This record gives sequence, C-alpha cells and structure tokens, in this order.
Amino acid sequence: MAKYIFVTGGVTSSLGKGIIAASLAKLLQARGMRVTIQKFDPYINVDPGTLNPYEHGECYVTEDGAETDLDLGHYERFLNIFTSQANNVTTGRIYQTVINKEREGAYLGKTVQVVPHITDEIKRRMLQLGQNGEYDIVITEIGGTVGDIESLPFVEAVRQLQWELPEEDTVVVHLTLIPYLKAAKELKTKPTQHSVRMLSQEGVHPDIIVCRTERPLTPEIRRKIALFCNVKPEAVIESIDAPTIYEVPLLMLREKLDVICLKKFGISSYKEPELNKWKEVLDKLKYPKSKVTIGLIGKYLELQDAYKSILESFVHAGATNECQVQIVNVHSEYITDENAAEKLAGLDGLLVAPGFGLRGVEGKISAVKYARENGLPFFGICLGMQMAVIEFARHVIGLKEAHSTEMVADTKDPVIDLMEEQKKVKALGGTMRLGAYPCELEPGTLAHSIYGYSPISERHRHRWEFNNSYLSRFEEAGMKASGKNPDTGLVEIIELPEHPFFIGVQYHPELKSTVENPQPIFVSFIKAAKERQEKSTAGSVSKPSETINN
Repeated sequence: MAKYIFVTGGVTSSLGKGIIAASLAKLLQARGMRVTIQKFDPYINVDPGTLNPYEHGECYVTEDGAETDLDLGHYERFLNIFTSQANNVTTGRIYQTVINKEREGAYLGKTVQVVPHITDEIKRRMLQLGQNGEYDIVITEIGGTVGDIESLPFVEAVRQLQWELPEEDTVVVHLTLIPYLKAAKELKTKPTQHSVRMLSQEGVHPDIIVCRTERPLTPEIRRKIALFCNVKPEAVIESIDAPTIYEVPLLMLREKLDVICLKKFGISSYKEPELNKWKEVLDKLKYPKSKVTIGLIGKYLELQDAYKSILESFVHAGATNECQVQIVNVHSEYITDENAAEKLAGLDGLLVAPGFGLRGVEGKISAVKYARENGLPFFGICLGMQMAVIEFARHVIGLKEAHSTEMVADTKDPVIDLMEEQKKVKALGGTMRLGAYPCELEPGTLAHSIYGYSPISERHRHRWEFNNSYLSRFEEAGMKASGKNPDTGLVEIIELPEHPFFIGVQYHPELKSTVENPQPIFVSFIKAAKERQEKSTAGSVSKPSETINN
C-alpha cells in the first residue's frame, strides 16, 4: 500500500507549495521511490479551463486532455513523468460528483452533507492514485491557505485519513512564511505559530514545518518554532529564496526533507539520490557561455504565470545550449506595422504566444511580419501559428481581408476556421480539442530535422484550425505545411523553407518540456537565435534592457 504526504500552506498564498511538493517528489524519486503528485484546488470551477489567465495563470493540459492547475506543469517538469485527470481535483468536481450521485439516488434518501459525503469523495480521490500498486508514495498538495473557508473540507479529509490510516503511512508537511522585519532587524515566527495553531484546531498536526524565508534561520529560531509548534527541531526546514526553482530540490536535500519523511514512514532501505543530470543542468544555468534576447509577444504579460510553461521551456532550452535566455515582454496591443522595428529592435528571436480573442491580434500579426521580412528567428504557438498564417495570407498571397472566424465571423477569407466538430459545441468547459494527438512530419523539412523522427505526439488546446481549402495557395506561395494529423489532415505545423528559422505549431510544445528532456523546437529556436546573435557584429544591435509594454 502506498504512503501519503499531504502538503498544506499557511500565512499567505503563493509561497510555493507546488515547488516544495515537486522538489520533495524529485528527491524521493532520485532515491528509487515511485512517486506521483496530485493537486486539490478549493475553487468551485470544475477545472481552470474557463478561467481567464489573469485569474489563475496558464491552464495546463495533460496527455489525456485534462485542463488542470499550472502546478501540474511543475510536477511533470521535475519528475519527467506524465500526470492525468486524476492528479488535479477541484471543489467543483467533488460537488459535481456528489450531486450527480444524489440525483441518481445513490445515497438511498439520506441527507447529503459536507461530512461525510463531500469528505468521503475527497478521501476517495486522495487515495485513488495509491491503490493500484503503481506508486510507493503519493504527494497531495492542498491548494489555498489554512483558515480559508473553502479549504476546510480538504483539511477535514486529511484529518480523517490521519486517523483512518496507520500512523506510519501519512506525513503532513506545512509550508509557512517567516517574515523579516527590517525595522526590528529580525525574523518573526508568530505568523507561523498562528498558522500551525489554526491547522491544529482543525485536528491536523504537521509532522514537518517548511519555512519560506529571505534570511537564513538561526538555530534559536528553529528551536523556537519547534517548541511552540510541537515538532522536533530537525523537522523545521529552511526554504530560503533561490535563484532558480530548479535549485530547490538540492536545498531540500541539504535540509534532509526527504529523509525525515522516509523515517516517519519507517522506510530505512533507500539509496543515495541520483541527481547528476539535474546538477549538470543547474551548472549550465549558473554558468552560461553566451546570451540571447527573445521577444515574447503576448497580451497577458502582466501576470508571468500566464506563460509559465513557455518561460520554463526557455530555461530548459537555454541550459541545453549553454546560453542565458533573456525574455523581453512585448505587449501585442502596442505593436503596429509602423513601430514594429522600434519595438522589436535588438531581439535575437521572436515567439508569438497563444491566447484567445481579438485583443492584441493585429499587433501579433505586425510582429510576425517584422520577423518574416527581417530574417528574425520566429516561433509561433497555437494562436501564434494562426497569426503567422493570416500575416502570410495578407502580405504574400494578397488576401487583404484574411482573418480567423474566431475574431471576424464573416471574414471574406477565413484562412483560420472553426474545426468541424466544434461547430455544434455550446458548453465551453472541457470541450476544446484537448490532449495528445499524433502528427506526421514530412521528410526534409525543418520540423523533421528538429524532431528527428515521425510521427510525433504533442498536446493541444484549441477550437480553430488552418482552413485546408486554402492550403494549395499557401504552398504555391512558399509556406510549407510540414506536419499534419494523420487521421484528419489538420495542419499542425507551418514553416517557411527560405527563412533562417520560421516555424509555427498548432499544438502546445511547451507542455512537454522537462528539465531532463527539453522540448526540441525550443532547443532549436534558441540555437537559431544564438547563431543570429553570434553573426551580428558587436554593437550593431541595440539590446533592450527592460520590459517593453507600451
């Protein structure tokens, strides 16, 4: 039977429970354990698929087509394994399941209540991944902050499991904040004491307290937290700010977070952690041999989490190329044909990000035009690929009114159109083309040289597609459809063979990039940007030094 680790958070949100959970999982995995992580989110949305990126950051999509919390991206990037629908559960999904059962008469006329019916469903899902013998340890991250009214059913479920399961089968890790007051010149433990007391009042006692801090914890601070929070001093873990999230597993290794968990589980036989490849990546991140500047063209730039997987993919690709990747955010609403040269000056590469809706579309098209005409390495993802198609249709083929029916329903030339199976869809939640699909690559193309094999499999999240009735005109004009779905003929990849590096993909390659297996297109894109940068004469290109957003 699997062992269970529950990760809760206190004092404030955004402390990094997902990174701590993923780092602990990485260490346990490196010691030979079979580990998975799941996230329980307290919001009532069934999934984040209909949430604006400003509300919740990016919506991460799994192989099986689940729209999930962005923390699942961290789980996959750290563990190098796939997650699934079972790894992300929301309050909305819990209540939906219970209400459906009630409508079916499954409760035999009983009054349906939070306890036991809601908590029973939470417990069932908490234990689900550990019951098939596939994993030794299941880590469950509880979203939100202890004390939030939405989190109470999840905390109660953890309390019940602590009581129901053998004592050596559960560990509770509580992440808190130790603020530093400059005026007093000292770290303050009171918020942590209150947070632990609040958790204990709900019947859950933490075994380990992980303290997020800007300053190192002194032995006196550790003893004080241990005394007032009723844990052993060695169970007070320092989680100090790190230059990169990929350094956190090594910091947690130094603090022996994984060993403390294994001792609590009564596991005494484990190997030394195998982290050589991880450390190699870190060394390349710390000591890059070159630097490139990439423009990220998007419209949700005020919230970095909106493009989290893209940003992390650049980190992976940069390490592979032993190159520091500087990202310059360029808001698409403020780009025009007239000012594109000024806004995009000094870039070594250009990525047009995914998104939905009309806002910022014309700016993205202007950015694509600049990259195409100036030989600037270009990479378009999902909507970014579609903007490349529209730009080419307008300025090369001569279809001046070309557009997507997503933005202009009655456009004269719908080079991007709603997928046939989407035309009857009314409910928006969970109904896009989601999850992994195969793609056949044409030999001799840029796409085939990047991947080196065919077919490939990548994850999708879209409703609109390239309109194949225009395909022959595009190929006659010089744009190549180098990747297609073998079953539907849907164009998955477009490229310009005469351009130094110009590729657009309908899928989301950033969702499968991990520390140990960087995504091939990102790696090739950074390589192309690096080559362009190396060819530029010293001082001939002015480097932007800060975010461009107006």
